[in-house]
Amino acid sequence: MKPFIYSTVILFILSLTGCVKNNPNPAWLEVNEWTLVENQNASMPQGELTHNISQAWVYVNNKIVGVFEVPFKIPILELGSAEIKIYPAIKNNGIGATKKIYPFMEPFILNTSLESDETVVIDPVTKYYANTEFYIEDFEDAAIKFIPNVNSAAEITVGNDPAILKDFNGNFYGLVVLNNTTDTTWSQATNFESIQGADLPRKQEVYLEIDYYNTNSVVTGLLAISPSGTQPNQNIQLNAQDAATVKWKKIYIDLMELVSNSDPQAYFEHTFQAQIPENTSETFIILDNIKVVHF
Repeated sequence: MKPFIYSTVILFILSLTGCVKNNPNPAWLEVNEWTLVENQNASMPQGELTHNISQAWVYVNNKIVGVFEVPFKIPILELGSAEIKIYPAIKNNGIGATKKIYPFMEPFILNTSLESDETVVIDPVTKYYANTEFYIEDFEDAAIKFIPNVNSAAEITVGNDPAILKDFNGNFYGLVVLNNTTDTTWSQATNFESIQGADLPRKQEVYLEIDYYNTNSVVTGLLAISPSGTQPNQNIQLNAQDAATVKWKKIYIDLMELVSNSDPQAYFEHTFQAQIPENTSETFIILDNIKVVHF
């Protein structure tokens, strides 16, 4: 997000705080965590509806109130009839300081009345826009959409450990196990071209969504393949988690700049690279719900 937008929001919140002191009887808005539901009018399958929508951009009568981490409770100075519009937002590229409205999900809209000293409680619900397009590897099909790599010591396989899938969507996931003897490295790319799903729009929003559960770091990348050659682009790293506290996480990786700066004739695959750290006997990388998302 551009700095001037943050400055505007911060100044607005500071002025709001001052106004509350002078107006001790505002209305209150309490917003709980987001729910992502299926869009019944979607043009194509949306995959498993996991999400990490941790933020909300709040507007009242088309005036921005601020950007907040859900759940939250805030004062609203404007009373009477109001249209409350809440946009689902994410940490762009997993960076906490970069909070961005996720362009592929609908805002939650509520028309209500704001009354002094009363609280409006909202359980916000969103869904992907109906015209959103997806290329998905969720490891639920017989064939894995990854290209074999003879230069990679390890390869991704399908796993279904119930302990790992507990409280998580789906029946299978992609598994890479690294050790310090034979399978010390992993390097593979997706194979979305096999389903005519590797072309991406230029100068438009494009994201890669990934659910991950890992004790070894993995570097994601974008591979631009064109008649003039292959252009690898390293991108965001998924940091290793401690084995004692490892849990499922989700990241939204912004691809627009990399795609737009690539050869106009290129199509794209998504790369993953990892190497086991020294003095470590065994680690693992688990991926699921890999989605390329665009309009």
